[in-house]
Amino acid sequence: MADDSRNKLRGIIGSYAAIGDSFTEGVGDPGPDGRLVGWADRLAVLLADQLPIPDAAAEPVDDPHGHFRYANLAVRGRLLDQIVEEQVPRAKELAPDLVSFCAGGNDILRPGSDPDDVAERFERAVADLTQVVGTVMVTTGFDTRGIPVLRHLRGKIATYTAHVRSIADRYDCPVLDLWSLRSVQDRRAWDDDRLHLSAEGHTRVALRAAQVLGIEVPADPDQVWPPQAQRGTFEVRRDDIHWAREYLVPWIGRRLRGESSGDHVEAKRPDLLPL
Repeated sequence: MADDSRNKLRGIIGSYAAIGDSFTEGVGDPGPDGRLVGWADRLAVLLADQLPIPDAAAEPVDDPHGHFRYANLAVRGRLLDQIVEEQVPRAKELAPDLVSFCAGGNDILRPGSDPDDVAERFERAVADLTQVVGTVMVTTGFDTRGIPVLRHLRGKIATYTAHVRSIADRYDCPVLDLWSLRSVQDRRAWDDDRLHLSAEGHTRVALRAAQVLGIEVPADPDQVWPPQAQRGTFEVRRDDIHWAREYLVPWIGRRLRGESSGDHVEAKRPDLLPL
């Protein structure tokens, strides 16, 4: 666990807004009703559980999570500049106790992108947010050495991650360090598309985020996965063919057409509402 992962809580958090792209929206983690959940929603529940229960004698208790309020402004496919233009002003308007800010990943995926340039624009947004929001938690990239479709971008992601940590130091931001989260190196932490976390992956990130904020969690996010049967060469090849047909080809097609998976998608929770 990173050295800066504990004792970052600036007092009681009664409101939280999440901004970002598909990672923060919760793609890969559908709930029972089909609506996306994701690590940010799961973190919101952990934060809400920390609030003291209102005094029933003083006021009616109709909210099991006290007065906790949560907004999720993230939209899949968004680039950093789009997040800064669309989501950061809304987050400032809401002025919650906590904002989680994860952005730049889609920029890094683009050919020819410069992580130094992306980091400069990210820092300007962090500086803007910290003037209004109580605490801004920033998020590093994943170590993609075990993710075939992203392995070739590991150097760029590492560079951007180093920048994010430096920015966090300058603005006193807690860091959700995904690079050091070893449990997400397991393929079971990832959805079938190999680009988004699975429900279990999102759960582990939520637990890690709570730890960053100094909250006791019910399980270790780096808990070792149970043993798994060895997969044969034929099974691996079959899965690769299925993945290419179902996910890679459509993804490339959208890029060639200049489309985004987030076109016509709106934030799932644009206001600070009770859980």
